Amino acid sequence: MNRNQFIQRVCAVMFLAAVVAFQVKADVKLPAVFGDNVVLQQQSQVAVWGWAKANTGVKVTGSWNNKTYSATSDSKGYWKVKIQTPTACFTPYTLTVSDGKAVTLKNVLIGEVWICSGQSNMEMPMKGWNAPIDNSVDDIRYSGNAGIRCFTVEKISTTQLQDDCKGQWEVANPQTVPDFTATGYYFARLINSSLNVPVGLIHTSWGGSRIEAWMTPASLKDIPEKPVPATNADIKIQNGSPTVLYNGMIHPLTGYGIRGVIWYQGESNKNEPDLYVKMFDRMVREWRNLWGVGEFPFYYCQIAPCNYGGGHPNSCYIREAQSKGLLTPNTGMAVLMDANSPHDIHPTKKKDAGERMALWALAKTYGWEKMHYRSPEYKSLTIEGRVAIVTLDTFGTPSGLTTYDKEIRNFVIAGNDKRFHRATAVLSGDRVYLFSPNVSEPVAVRYCWDDTSASEIFSRDGNLPISSFRTDEW
Repeated sequence: MNRNQFIQRVCAVMFLAAVVAFQVKADVKLPAVFGDNVVLQQQSQVAVWGWAKANTGVKVTGSWNNKTYSATSDSKGYWKVKIQTPTACFTPYTLTVSDGKAVTLKNVLIGEVWICSGQSNMEMPMKGWNAPIDNSVDDIRYSGNAGIRCFTVEKISTTQLQDDCKGQWEVANPQTVPDFTATGYYFARLINSSLNVPVGLIHTSWGGSRIEAWMTPASLKDIPEKPVPATNADIKIQNGSPTVLYNGMIHPLTGYGIRGVIWYQGESNKNEPDLYVKMFDRMVREWRNLWGVGEFPFYYCQIAPCNYGGGHPNSCYIREAQSKGLLTPNTGMAVLMDANSPHDIHPTKKKDAGERMALWALAKTYGWEKMHYRSPEYKSLTIEGRVAIVTLDTFGTPSGLTTYDKEIRNFVIAGNDKRFHRATAVLSGDRVYLFSPNVSEPVAVRYCWDDTSASEIFSRDGNLPISSFRTDEW
């Protein structure tokens, strides 16, 4: 080969590479959450978006009805269209997006989509960490189910809003489920088996994260205790500084068709219970505002008893703060006072966590209201002489309450001197009768009001424990 031939061949290769690069650049691009094995929310106007060449027509077609929806990209190439989805179905479909050159998503299911977020107890996978998830060996072994799928968002902490994230949809089977969020998986499994619909989980969590990290600047603007970092160099805590996880791990998902959110977080904010009440309400309302589909359900886990050590208020205060989250519309709280994990912040009873949130969803979102889904709660206190009487709200549980024949040891009562003494407790119907020889005129009652005490009172229907509570504000 002479010199001129060599130069010509190099030029030809360079030209071909330029053409290929142009074609790749010209192809329509979808965010990562739209990929093979994706689950789309059923019976909805589902948003589909992405990027193409500027001012270019884009067509989106679902194989369930072969109807085509059109959009035109803006000057930066961004486009968005809403498509109608059918009733949930296990039939795999395709979704084709084209700007003249088609991109086709395969094995698409139509079903129920839930976002799973929070900190390590949501992140904890089915294979466990230091200890295995209870029953996970068998549950993983028999996990093959094309109707359950999970998209896990790769962690990123940033002060800049991200248009996209990293991750991929995976179908449940013994090879993939070990890495699924355990709480999310058990939630999905119960929804899937109860309703006979596909379930898609979008898992976006980070161990040790603080709630303010998942919030927007707008929702924190009048909370001076939580200053928003201006640049990435100002991020003091990768998983805790205000807004940094919202920017990277929630914002890329906003607008994606979902049924609702499940949330398991609170341990990292245990020292500021009063502020947590305000931030939780703000976060839920802001996420709903950003999705723009109304007050979608938001179900969450109350943190379990655990010995956190000294130097901070008892975790019962943050559990109390979490219970106030029920004041935010369309929320529900799974009580985990029987997690049996006093020495590990990560209870291994993740089936209880996921399924108790699923009970809320089945009852309140999907209309199975005859199902018992809500833990009994403190209702009122009356005093008769030296006896304090606590009435519990059982929310219509026909079978009432039970201690499973165990002694109730975790009530304390106090008089006006504010000194609490252990009380003898007797359960009768929906009432607990309390007495202490050291308190002649009781005025206040507390239950499991410390870090580690586990609940001893359960609903007979559903085996759901009551939460820790207090009747005073001392």
